[in-house]
Amino acid sequence: MTEGIMALCRAMGAGPDQEELLLPLVQAVSEQLARRLRPGIAPEDCGPAFSLAAAMAAMGQLAGITGENELSSFTAGELTIRRETGNRDAGDSLVRQAERLLSPWLEDGGFAFQEVQG
Repeated sequence: MTEGIMALCRAMGAGPDQEELLLPLVQAVSEQLARRLRPGIAPEDCGPAFSLAAAMAAMGQLAGITGENELSSFTAGELTIRRETGNRDAGDSLVRQAERLLSPWLEDGGFAFQEVQG
């Protein structure tokens, strides 16, 4: 399953120079997501959603590690040149999207309403 997730990461833009960091990241993210699945549910039970969610989460984590979300700018007088190499929230957004994708198979996130006697 790891090689399939790695292939999805490559399709999402991971370069060959990132493979050394990406492989352990994919393994860690996959294990983390697998532990969050409801009892009795295996990653294989989620179909392609598990691999895609793991790839999305790994790419989001990779963006945070490699600093691809950094902003650089240069100002001279009234002229400002700004280069954004990525959206600041892109990494977190990918992780949130991955969690939403797997939500039918994940355990409850811990939020619950309780009845209040009044």
